[in-house]
Amino acid sequence: MATKIAIQGIQGSFHHQVAQEYFGKEVAVDECLSFEELVSSLLSGESDQAVMAIENSIAGPIIPNYALIDKNNLHIIGEHYLDIQQNLMALKGQTIQDIEEVHSHPMALLQCMEFLKQYPHIKIVEDKDTAETARRIHEKQLKGIAAIASKVAAEMYDLEILAPEIQTINNNMTRFVIIDKKQSVLSTNEINRASIKFELDHKRGSLAAVLNVMSDCKLNLTKIQSLPKIETPWKYSFFVDVTFEKYEDYAKAKALIDIMAEYFKVLGEYKNAKP
Repeated sequence: MATKIAIQGIQGSFHHQVAQEYFGKEVAVDECLSFEELVSSLLSGESDQAVMAIENSIAGPIIPNYALIDKNNLHIIGEHYLDIQQNLMALKGQTIQDIEEVHSHPMALLQCMEFLKQYPHIKIVEDKDTAETARRIHEKQLKGIAAIASKVAAEMYDLEILAPEIQTINNNMTRFVIIDKKQSVLSTNEINRASIKFELDHKRGSLAAVLNVMSDCKLNLTKIQSLPKIETPWKYSFFVDVTFEKYEDYAKAKALIDIMAEYFKVLGEYKNAKP
């Protein structure tokens, strides 16, 4: 039985593109219009694994997705980077001057704001998904409405690209993680990246002490983000990504942080895919 992968969005979305690049072109997907639905698909067994956007080089980390992985005790088992190329597309035979509204996911709109400012007559409308918007324009033959989506979506839903690669910054990378209900089965000599979560006592120097341990153990801190603990005012959870050359160095740091922190959890240990 083929592995089914949950994706946020529909076929033609960036999540779908990542699933094809990571698992192969013929991958079976479960289309989910929210990250919560994606997690439910995985937990219910509807899908075997999932692809989830976690960080963008322009907009930063998607912290609610770290929280979803944590809350549902899911595991990050891999990652994939995608160069995001955003394109303005509409039904064939139209020009940008014919467009009255542009619909897309809020992240896509944010990434293209400098381009959109050139056309103040176009109303900006936030939508659930880039490719779903393209499909709706095709299915309902909506004139005067454009989508911002991938070239794959334009081809799949027979739309004309009115302006290619309109993202503000050309080097626009999004990091996606592969999540599973089970932990990674990689051997320790293949693992060189980890995502962890910890909570510290609210006292001076507690975070600095943990960061010093990471440095002393030769870990490279690639991201740190705090998230308030709603049930405990003025206390925070820290979500951290680290890379390392030797698993033994990471294992030592992990053991020390587990002692120092009030709470410690590994969200995933996997292979670094950064290009």
